[in-house]
Amino acid sequence: MARARRPLIAGNWKMNGLRADGVALARAVAGLVKRVGWADRDILVCPPATLLMTVAEAVAGSGVAVGGQDCHASAKGAHTGDIAAEMLRDAGATYVIVGHSERRTNCGETDAAVRAKAEAAWRAGLLPIVCIGETLAEREAGRTLDILAAQLEGSVPAGATAARLVVAYEPVWAIGTGKTPTTAEISAAHAHIRKVLAGLTGEAAGVRLLYGGSVKGSNAAELLAVADVDGALIGGASLLADEFLAIAKAA
Repeated sequence: MARARRPLIAGNWKMNGLRADGVALARAVAGLVKRVGWADRDILVCPPATLLMTVAEAVAGSGVAVGGQDCHASAKGAHTGDIAAEMLRDAGATYVIVGHSERRTNCGETDAAVRAKAEAAWRAGLLPIVCIGETLAEREAGRTLDILAAQLEGSVPAGATAARLVVAYEPVWAIGTGKTPTTAEISAAHAHIRKVLAGLTGEAAGVRLLYGGSVKGSNAAELLAVADVDGALIGGASLLADEFLAIAKAA
């Protein structure tokens, strides 16, 4: 890992957590991070929107950042059930995940929609984590690199810089399945992502690239040691404070 790129360990809680257990998890993570006192890596938790403000209050002063799991492209308006990037910011968020494969698949989000959401994040002063990744069928067809390039080119807005963009590579078939690509496959994917980014921004070398997909404490050190992997976007393991912090420690 290039040390010029500050590692980012991000937990995506997805649709999990009521107030009591969300606060308990946030406080546990905040307490561990504060005791360790990491100054060389960023720790982020992305709770469901109902817990965003509560979690932001629970981790205040600990060094743990808070992010949203999605945002709408518009700042306000007749969009029932949606949340504006400005609302996330107002609730205490500094990051937002956009284009997660579950939203691309379950909600039909296109690259253009993801791009608009990333632009909305910038408008609100949030740092977008743009997610990309191939399905198993696409990998077996030998289309992985083409899919990643197309998603990047369609999802990353013009004007991207290292300070305004994080990209997360999450092979769809590895999310929540316990399966992971080989380290060689991850390295090839991340190297390709950085090469494609070079055509989109002059600061491609500084953009942080996260790996996501069945990351856990037992494999984190191996995965985070792969070239061009600058951190992780973690799902299930982020719901367990000790497991999440074990991954963060491996950065």
